[in-house]
Amino acid sequence: MATEEKTSIWLSSLHMYYRKSWFGQERDYNVLVMDLLGPSLEDLFNFCSRRFTMKTVLMLADQMIGRIEYVHNKNFIHRDIKPDNFLMGIGRHCNKLFLIDFGLAKKYRDNRTRQHIPYREDKNLTGTARYASINAHLGIEQSRRDDMESLGYVLMYFNKGSLPWQGLKAATKKQKGYPAEFAMYLNYCRGLRFEEAPDYMYLRQLFRILFRTLNHQYDYTFDWTMLKQKAAASAPAVGATAQVVTTTAGR
Repeated sequence: MATEEKTSIWLSSLHMYYRKSWFGQERDYNVLVMDLLGPSLEDLFNFCSRRFTMKTVLMLADQMIGRIEYVHNKNFIHRDIKPDNFLMGIGRHCNKLFLIDFGLAKKYRDNRTRQHIPYREDKNLTGTARYASINAHLGIEQSRRDDMESLGYVLMYFNKGSLPWQGLKAATKKQKGYPAEFAMYLNYCRGLRFEEAPDYMYLRQLFRILFRTLNHQYDYTFDWTMLKQKAAASAPAVGATAQVVTTTAGR
C-alpha cells in the first residue's frame, strides 16, 4: 500500500479534512475515491493576478496553521507545505481550507510510546525547494518546526507574489515590506528545537492580532470571492447590452 494511501486512510479514520470515500479493487487496479475539492491556493493566486491582499493572507494563515496542527497532533509531519497542497472546498465548504497530498508525509512520533524520531544530519532534501526550511536544505531530519517554517515562506509568497530567493544569484538579499509579525513568526519557528512542539496558538494569535490591528472583518470574503462577485454582477449587464443592440438592429 502506497504511503499516501496509508496516510490518508489513517487520517480519514480520525475525521481528517482530507478524506477518502472508498477504497477497493476494480479489475486489475486499486481504486481510491476521495472527496471532490475546489481549486488550490496556487490556482486562486494566479486567478488574483499573483497577489493576495493582507486580509486574505491572514485569513488563510489562521486556517493553514490549524490544518498543520491537526496533522501534527496525529503524529505526522507533512514535509511538502506549498500553495498547491492547500485546496478550498466546494458548495457549503467553499470557505474551508483542506490540506492534501500526503505522499511525502512521515510519522515523526510513535503513537503508543510517544518516542520522537532521532535527529540526523545526512538527509536528502524532501519537499519543494522553494518553500523548504533552512534545516531541510542543510540535510537535517525534518520535524514539526520545518512544516511551520515552510508555511511562513508560503505566506510571504502570497503577500509579495514571489520569494526573496526566487531567481536570486547574489549571496544575500534583504527583503522589506512585510509586517513585523512575519519576521516574528519565522524567528520563532527557526528557534524551535528539533523535538519541540510549536505553540500553534501563539502563531495564530500573532496574525489574529495583526488582523484586528488592520481593522479587517473575518467575513470569509477572500480576494477571489470579490473578483467572482464582480464578474457575476457584470454578466447580466453585458447580456442586456447585447439584447438592446440586437433589438435595435432588427428595427
